[in-house]
Amino acid sequence: MIWKPNVTVAAIIEQSGKFLLVEEAQNGVGLRLNQPAGHLEAGETLCDACSREVLEETGYTFLPDALTGIYHWRAKRNGTTYLRFTYIGSITGHDPHRKLDEGIVRAAWFTLEEIQEKQPMHRSPMVLQSIEDYLAGKRYPLDLLKSGAL
Repeated sequence: MIWKPNVTVAAIIEQSGKFLLVEEAQNGVGLRLNQPAGHLEAGETLCDACSREVLEETGYTFLPDALTGIYHWRAKRNGTTYLRFTYIGSITGHDPHRKLDEGIVRAAWFTLEEIQEKQPMHRSPMVLQSIEDYLAGKRYPLDLLKSGAL
């Protein structure tokens, strides 16, 4: 059997001291909070995947500026291993009427304190850890990651 981690992307989006999170319905677990995030699809760059996921889950157009961290996590619930690339960047537009991905209940802005209070609802420990890394000033250039034929 060949094993491989699930490659995912996520976005830390802050405006006026609040962070954009999604509230999502997770089978068998109920509502969970997460950054706009999802899986890398065939043929995509990591940056393109992040922009696509933000749009699909929030209706916001997102332009990655830097990488804030790469996270390796194994979910206890199902044993799945994730390799998550988390970006920071800027919002360049919003379509409030866009239909959001299946399972996304809503996208909403939360203060750090609200996020900390809702920690039991976090989809994974990466939610708060990546925000803390962002607030600590962790930034890595996008050219750290190479795509395409080398």
